[in-house]
Amino acid sequence: MAAKVDWAKYIEEQEKTLINDVSDLKLNKKKDSDNTPNEETNTEESTEHFSPAEASLLQKIIRKGLVENKNNIEIQRQDPNSPLYSVKTFEALHLKPNLLKGIYEMGFNAPSKIQETALPTLLANPPQNLIAQSQSGTGKTAAFVLAMLSRVNPELHYPQVLCLSPTYELAIQTGEVAAHMSKFCPEIEIKFAVRGEEMPRGAKVNEHIIIGTPGKVLDWGTKYNSFDLSKINVFVLDEADVMIAQQGHQDQCIRIHKRLNEKCQMMFFSATYDQEVIEFAEVIVPNPLIVRLKREEESLDNIEQYYVKCANKQDKYNAVTNIYGTVGVGQAIIFCHTRRTASWLAEKMTKDGHAVAVLTGDLTVEQRIAVLDRFRNGQEKVLITTNVLSRGIDVEQVTIVVNFDLPLDVNGRADCETYLHRIGRTGRFGKRGIAINLIDSPEAMTICQTIEKHFNRKIKFLNAEDSDEIEKIGA
Repeated sequence: MAAKVDWAKYIEEQEKTLINDVSDLKLNKKKDSDNTPNEETNTEESTEHFSPAEASLLQKIIRKGLVENKNNIEIQRQDPNSPLYSVKTFEALHLKPNLLKGIYEMGFNAPSKIQETALPTLLANPPQNLIAQSQSGTGKTAAFVLAMLSRVNPELHYPQVLCLSPTYELAIQTGEVAAHMSKFCPEIEIKFAVRGEEMPRGAKVNEHIIIGTPGKVLDWGTKYNSFDLSKINVFVLDEADVMIAQQGHQDQCIRIHKRLNEKCQMMFFSATYDQEVIEFAEVIVPNPLIVRLKREEESLDNIEQYYVKCANKQDKYNAVTNIYGTVGVGQAIIFCHTRRTASWLAEKMTKDGHAVAVLTGDLTVEQRIAVLDRFRNGQEKVLITTNVLSRGIDVEQVTIVVNFDLPLDVNGRADCETYLHRIGRTGRFGKRGIAINLIDSPEAMTICQTIEKHFNRKIKFLNAEDSDEIEKIGA
């Protein structure tokens, strides 16, 4: 459990020295130390490190539809004087007809699990505050965007709704959802408060909704007085867990929060629910309804696990090509420990005529999106990546996952949780999957045995040089 943080006291101390101009994280630029020639050229063991914002953005990008979660909503706190409702249809929410039309145009037929409970609360009168947690892809963004759009009075030409995201890219993602959902509501205007967007000194924001990052919003709302924070009726804090991990953002969020009026409706959304997140949330959101969507447990029931003994990296490569060439697979994901190994493997497989995509930390956001889109569309059959995709990607055609390198934690021990999420990329949608682990040392064998013992599931030996045996696993 995270150490207890007195957020209110922390912010009071920070405000004395806090500067306004905190640069937003740029996902397409790594720290200088990440790009020095010596690190990538000489340090084979340097692993990929992805910020929480990067991982969250990729999970938003790669989800083309909602995750179907059969688990129940857990209500952790509610006002006993306020009845809790849930809905099974969007019509039951009594939305404006053009908003309802926009929802259906986006392909939403019925509310997701988190939306069933969150939306009646978010749209209730008098407004209720909400803290909601559920994993990526369960419909959180659509829920709060719908509430934002529903609360706008188009007759009032000033900002009434404020939505904060931790990075430029995540704010743009939210803005795209809002733009699609309000397609038939041209009277609702949206303004981005992100890097590259400047307000001339003395100019005022007239749009109804501001979607932005904390630093830019703080500048516009306090330094330049481009809009009046006290007139905001709805305040949304998205990606709260990422926001806390982002240096300085929690300070800025609370400084913005202090300028809001006491009747402003607060909506707080997070993909995780650790103690630090909740303590921060309770500073921001007074008297909230707290709802959680219990995480869908990844299952190993329909995934067959194997290990292959290899002498070295070249032997690992031979095993990969033998397996992939023999088993009738749709698409495969291969996980490597370092970007150097991933690049080496991609180059060799491409030379051998395989349609391969590689996704590592040295790509820009735009390049990563392009890689994922091509893989999803089947243009490449093999995706070579690092731990950034151990969670989140659901591609129905993925039938085999290869651990070119087994996952390790920071202490070099077996990372069982990452292993579970990695091989969970196959066997999706109730289909049968195959996981192959390549073992090239006694240490790797020990890691494999630790994982086997942890999950109490047999990882069978596979002779990758025996084509008959390989064919059996794909039968």
